[in-house]
Amino acid sequence: MHTNLKTLRFANGISLLIGLLMIAGVPAYGQRGSRETIDATAFGTSTQLGRNFGVKIVIYEFSSPEDRDILVQSFQQGQNDGLVNALEKMKSVGRISIPGTLGFDLSFIREIVTPAGRTIRFVTNRKIAFGESYWSTQSKSFNLTAGELIIDDKDKSKSGGVLFPAAQLIVNKEGELQWELNQNGWKLTNIIEWD
Repeated sequence: MHTNLKTLRFANGISLLIGLLMIAGVPAYGQRGSRETIDATAFGTSTQLGRNFGVKIVIYEFSSPEDRDILVQSFQQGQNDGLVNALEKMKSVGRISIPGTLGFDLSFIREIVTPAGRTIRFVTNRKIAFGESYWSTQSKSFNLTAGELIIDDKDKSKSGGVLFPAAQLIVNKEGELQWELNQNGWKLTNIIEWD
């Protein structure tokens, strides 16, 4: 009798554990089923030519169309500063890690499906280091980090992208949106996706 009671309690405990794991495994609205990690190598261009480093992007979920609308409205109302303020208020949807830094939370990540694969665009408000803001007042306006990954599922050698570590979004003379950079962009290659 005592052994049967122990077996029954054990079976009930296992059933409860399985039930909890099933509930926890159901993704919430707007989230991917699991996080995705993308590794890349950043190669310097122009003045950074010959330098390279690894970049890791972790995607928790993709941003919603409503998030995109908020950013567009914020930019229309306050230009680059309005965009930065809106990004600061958004929850993190991913993270980018660059050697030598603590990394940054990504505030906006968008996935665009293409015939060959997909394009992933990301942007976040960039943390300005004390030394950088103390010595250079110009760099305070370059308060965004942005980038784009082009993932070609048919031919991996065509995958690549770009990283803008210090940028601001402006409207050029033709009235079009344009990235203005404090540093040259970094070319992203050797894209590896981890699910």
